[in-house]
Amino acid sequence: MERNFAEGEYYHVYNRGVEKRLVYLNDHDRWRFLSLLFLLQGEIIFPQIGRLVPFVKSRTFDKDIFQEVVETKYIGLVSFCLMPNHFHLILDELKEGSISRFMQRLLTAYTKYFNIKYKRTGHLFGGAFQAVHIDRDEYLQYLSAYIHLNPRELTKWRNKEIQYPWSSYQDYVEENRWGNFLSPSLVLDQFKSGKEYQRFIEETPIKKNISEEYLIDL
Repeated sequence: MERNFAEGEYYHVYNRGVEKRLVYLNDHDRWRFLSLLFLLQGEIIFPQIGRLVPFVKSRTFDKDIFQEVVETKYIGLVSFCLMPNHFHLILDELKEGSISRFMQRLLTAYTKYFNIKYKRTGHLFGGAFQAVHIDRDEYLQYLSAYIHLNPRELTKWRNKEIQYPWSSYQDYVEENRWGNFLSPSLVLDQFKSGKEYQRFIEETPIKKNISEEYLIDL
Protein backbone atom coordinates (compact mmCIF):
# COMPACT_ATOMS: atom_id res chain seq x y z
CA MET A 1 0.00 0.00 0.00
CA GLU A 2 1.06 3.56 -0.71
CA ARG A 3 3.15 5.23 1.99
CA ASN A 4 4.97 7.87 -0.07
CA PHE A 5 2.55 10.66 -0.86
CA ALA A 6 3.04 13.17 -3.65
CA GLU A 7 1.86 16.76 -3.37
CA GLY A 8 -1.21 17.44 -5.51
CA GLU A 9 -2.17 13.76 -5.80
CA TYR A 10 -5.26 11.93 -4.50
CA TYR A 11 -5.38 8.88 -2.26
CA HIS A 12 -7.96 6.41 -1.03
CA VAL A 13 -7.28 6.24 2.71
CA TYR A 14 -8.95 3.76 5.03
CA ASN A 15 -8.66 1.90 8.32
CA ARG A 16 -10.76 -0.42 10.44
CA GLY A 17 -11.13 -1.26 14.10
CA VAL A 18 -8.61 -3.63 15.64
CA GLU A 19 -9.92 -7.20 15.22
CA LYS A 20 -12.72 -5.62 13.15
CA ARG A 21 -14.30 -4.19 16.30
CA LEU A 22 -16.80 -1.33 16.16
CA VAL A 23 -15.17 2.09 16.23
CA TYR A 24 -18.40 4.12 16.42
CA LEU A 25 -20.93 2.96 19.00
CA ASN A 26 -23.47 5.74 18.53
CA ASP A 27 -24.14 9.00 16.68
CA HIS A 28 -22.23 11.01 19.26
CA ASP A 29 -19.09 9.06 18.33
CA ARG A 30 -19.74 9.66 14.65
CA TRP A 31 -20.18 13.40 15.22
CA ARG A 32 -16.93 13.48 17.15
CA PHE A 33 -15.05 11.74 14.32
CA LEU A 34 -16.63 14.01 11.69
CA SER A 35 -15.70 17.09 13.72
CA LEU A 36 -12.10 15.91 13.90
CA LEU A 37 -12.16 15.08 10.19
CA PHE A 38 -13.08 18.68 9.37
CA LEU A 39 -11.29 20.66 12.05
CA LEU A 40 -7.91 18.93 11.82
CA GLN A 41 -7.54 19.86 8.15
CA GLY A 42 -5.79 23.07 9.22
CA GLU A 43 -2.83 23.98 11.39
CA ILE A 44 -4.94 25.03 14.39
CA ILE A 45 -4.40 23.24 17.72
CA PHE A 46 -7.62 22.60 19.67
CA PRO A 47 -7.26 22.07 23.44
CA GLN A 48 -11.01 21.31 23.81
CA ILE A 49 -12.37 20.28 20.44
CA GLY A 50 -15.48 18.81 22.08
CA ARG A 51 -16.84 22.35 22.51
CA LEU A 52 -16.99 22.77 18.73
CA VAL A 53 -18.91 19.58 17.97
CA PRO A 54 -22.33 21.30 18.43
CA PHE A 55 -21.32 23.90 15.85
CA VAL A 56 -20.39 21.14 13.38
CA LYS A 57 -23.69 19.36 14.06
CA SER A 58 -25.63 22.54 13.32
CA ARG A 59 -23.27 23.44 10.45
CA THR A 60 -22.65 26.84 12.04
CA PHE A 61 -19.26 27.66 10.57
CA ASP A 62 -19.28 31.44 11.00
CA LYS A 63 -17.00 31.42 14.05
CA ASP A 64 -13.49 32.78 13.44
CA ILE A 65 -11.90 29.47 14.42
CA PHE A 66 -13.50 27.69 11.44
CA GLN A 67 -12.21 30.34 9.06
CA GLU A 68 -8.74 29.89 10.55
CA VAL A 69 -8.91 26.18 9.77
CA VAL A 70 -9.88 26.88 6.16
CA GLU A 71 -7.11 29.44 5.77
CA THR A 72 -4.45 27.00 7.04
CA LYS A 73 -5.68 23.81 5.34
CA TYR A 74 -2.97 21.34 4.39
CA ILE A 75 -5.16 18.46 3.15
CA GLY A 76 -8.29 18.38 1.03
CA LEU A 77 -11.20 16.07 1.82
CA VAL A 78 -12.88 14.86 -1.39
CA SER A 79 -15.16 12.04 -0.15
CA PHE A 80 -15.85 10.16 3.07
CA CYS A 81 -17.92 7.35 4.52
CA LEU A 82 -18.07 6.16 8.12
CA MET A 83 -19.12 2.53 8.58
CA PRO A 84 -19.60 0.77 11.94
CA ASN A 85 -16.10 -0.74 12.06
CA HIS A 86 -14.17 1.19 9.41
CA PHE A 87 -13.97 4.37 7.37
CA HIS A 88 -13.07 5.42 3.82
CA LEU A 89 -11.66 8.78 2.76
CA ILE A 90 -10.39 10.32 -0.45
CA LEU A 91 -7.74 12.88 0.44
CA ASP A 92 -5.79 15.43 -1.55
CA GLU A 93 -2.16 15.95 -0.48
CA LEU A 94 -2.04 19.76 -0.56
CA LYS A 95 1.39 20.01 1.05
CA GLU A 96 4.23 17.54 1.33
CA GLY A 97 3.71 15.16 4.24
CA SER A 98 0.21 16.45 4.93
CA ILE A 99 -1.77 13.19 4.68
CA SER A 100 0.53 11.34 7.06
CA ARG A 101 0.40 14.18 9.56
CA PHE A 102 -3.37 14.59 9.24
CA MET A 103 -4.08 10.88 9.70
CA GLN A 104 -1.81 10.66 12.74
CA ARG A 105 -3.64 13.60 14.34
CA LEU A 106 -7.08 12.24 13.41
CA LEU A 107 -6.55 8.67 14.64
CA THR A 108 -4.69 9.70 17.79
CA ALA A 109 -7.33 12.26 18.79
CA TYR A 110 -10.26 9.96 18.12
CA THR A 111 -8.66 6.97 19.89
CA LYS A 112 -7.95 9.15 22.95
CA TYR A 113 -11.58 10.33 22.97
CA PHE A 114 -12.94 6.79 22.53
CA ASN A 115 -10.70 5.23 25.19
CA ILE A 116 -11.56 7.88 27.79
CA LYS A 117 -15.27 7.67 27.06
CA TYR A 118 -15.46 3.88 27.17
CA LYS A 119 -12.79 3.36 29.84
CA ARG A 120 -10.51 1.24 27.71
CA THR A 121 -6.81 1.30 26.78
CA GLY A 122 -4.72 0.36 23.80
CA HIS A 123 -5.15 0.59 20.06
CA LEU A 124 -8.57 1.22 18.57
CA PHE A 125 -7.64 0.88 14.90
CA GLY A 126 -5.91 -2.09 13.29
CA GLY A 127 -2.44 -0.70 12.84
CA ALA A 128 -1.39 2.11 10.54
CA PHE A 129 -3.90 3.51 8.10
CA GLN A 130 -3.74 2.20 4.54
CA ALA A 131 -3.67 4.31 1.37
CA VAL A 132 -3.82 3.69 -2.36
CA HIS A 133 -2.80 6.26 -4.93
CA ILE A 134 -5.60 7.24 -7.33
CA ASP A 135 -3.64 7.66 -10.52
CA ARG A 136 -6.41 8.35 -13.05
CA ASP A 137 -9.40 10.71 -13.13
CA GLU A 138 -11.74 7.84 -13.98
CA TYR A 139 -10.62 6.03 -10.83
CA LEU A 140 -11.40 9.15 -8.83
CA GLN A 141 -14.97 8.79 -10.10
CA TYR A 142 -15.15 5.05 -9.45
CA LEU A 143 -13.57 5.28 -6.00
CA SER A 144 -15.93 8.02 -4.86
CA ALA A 145 -18.85 5.88 -6.08
CA TYR A 146 -17.43 2.79 -4.35
CA ILE A 147 -17.13 4.74 -1.11
CA HIS A 148 -20.62 6.22 -1.38
CA LEU A 149 -22.14 2.78 -1.99
CA ASN A 150 -20.59 1.27 1.14
CA PRO A 151 -23.76 1.74 3.25
CA ARG A 152 -25.55 -0.88 1.13
CA GLU A 153 -23.75 -3.39 3.38
CA LEU A 154 -26.14 -2.21 6.11
CA THR A 155 -29.64 -3.63 5.67
CA LYS A 156 -31.29 -0.45 6.92
CA TRP A 157 -29.60 1.65 4.24
CA ARG A 158 -29.66 -0.68 1.24
CA ASN A 159 -31.02 1.23 -1.77
CA LYS A 160 -31.12 4.33 0.42
CA GLU A 161 -27.42 5.07 0.35
CA ILE A 162 -28.00 8.68 -0.67
CA GLN A 163 -29.80 9.28 2.63
CA TYR A 164 -27.01 7.84 4.77
CA PRO A 165 -25.95 10.79 6.94
CA TRP A 166 -22.37 9.62 7.56
CA SER A 167 -21.08 9.81 4.01
CA SER A 168 -20.59 12.59 1.49
CA TYR A 169 -22.97 11.10 -1.10
CA GLN A 170 -25.81 13.55 -0.44
CA ASP A 171 -23.29 16.40 -0.51
CA TYR A 172 -22.55 15.47 -4.13
CA VAL A 173 -26.13 15.10 -5.31
CA GLU A 174 -28.00 17.64 -3.20
CA GLU A 175 -26.25 20.38 -1.20
CA ASN A 176 -22.75 20.38 0.23
CA ARG A 177 -23.44 20.47 3.97
CA TRP A 178 -19.84 21.15 4.93
CA GLY A 179 -18.81 24.11 2.81
CA ASN A 180 -15.05 24.54 2.52
CA PHE A 181 -14.35 21.42 4.59
CA LEU A 182 -15.40 19.16 1.70
CA SER A 183 -14.37 19.42 -1.96
CA PRO A 184 -16.88 17.44 -4.07
CA SER A 185 -16.17 19.63 -7.11
CA LEU A 186 -12.96 17.65 -7.72
CA VAL A 187 -15.20 14.76 -8.78
CA LEU A 188 -18.35 16.61 -9.82
CA ASP A 189 -16.47 18.74 -12.36
CA GLN A 190 -16.28 15.55 -14.42
CA PHE A 191 -20.09 15.43 -14.60
CA LYS A 192 -22.72 17.85 -15.88
CA SER A 193 -24.55 17.85 -12.55
CA GLY A 194 -25.01 16.07 -9.26
CA LYS A 195 -27.93 14.17 -10.75
CA GLU A 196 -25.71 12.87 -13.55
CA TYR A 197 -23.25 11.71 -10.89
CA GLN A 198 -26.13 9.91 -9.14
CA ARG A 199 -27.08 8.17 -12.40
CA PHE A 200 -23.44 7.17 -12.85
CA ILE A 201 -23.49 5.50 -9.43
CA GLU A 202 -26.83 3.80 -9.97
CA GLU A 203 -26.22 2.58 -13.51
CA THR A 204 -22.49 1.71 -13.59
CA PRO A 205 -21.16 -1.68 -12.37
CA ILE A 206 -18.64 0.09 -10.16
CA LYS A 207 -16.68 -2.91 -8.88
CA LYS A 208 -16.13 -4.26 -12.40
CA ASN A 209 -14.33 -1.05 -13.29
CA ILE A 210 -11.96 -0.96 -10.30
CA SER A 211 -8.71 -2.89 -10.05
CA GLU A 212 -8.41 -5.43 -7.23
CA GLU A 213 -6.03 -3.22 -5.28
CA TYR A 214 -8.86 -0.76 -4.70
CA LEU A 215 -11.44 -3.32 -3.54
CA ILE A 216 -10.71 -3.42 0.15
CA ASP A 217 -12.17 -6.21 2.26
CA LEU A 218 -12.91 -4.48 5.56
